[in-house]
Amino acid sequence: MDPFMVICTFKEGTAMEDVFAVVEEEQAQVKTLEDQGRIGSVHLSLARGTVFIEIFAEDEAGADATVRTLPMSRWWDIDVFPLAAPVMSAEAS
Repeated sequence: MDPFMVICTFKEGTAMEDVFAVVEEEQAQVKTLEDQGRIGSVHLSLARGTVFIEIFAEDEAGADATVRTLPMSRWWDIDVFPLAAPVMSAEAS
C-alpha cells in the first residue's frame, strides 16, 4: 500500500450543522479504516474549511474510494496526492 494525502475542501454553501450531525458516524468510520490500516492521520482546519487525510491504498483511485466511505465526503471537493518517501541527505544517514 502506498501513502496518499487527500485534501478535502468543504463545498461552498455547506451547512455546517449538517456536517456536525454526522460527527459520531464519521469518527466510527475513521476508526474502522484505522483498524484496517487504510487511514493514518486526519487534520481539520475549520478556518479554511479543509480536511487533510493520510490514506494508504494501492493507487489514487483506491485512495479516493476510501475517502468516499466517510460520511462527510458528500460535502467535500476531494483532491488526492501521491506521497513520496522523504529524501535523506548523506549527512543524515
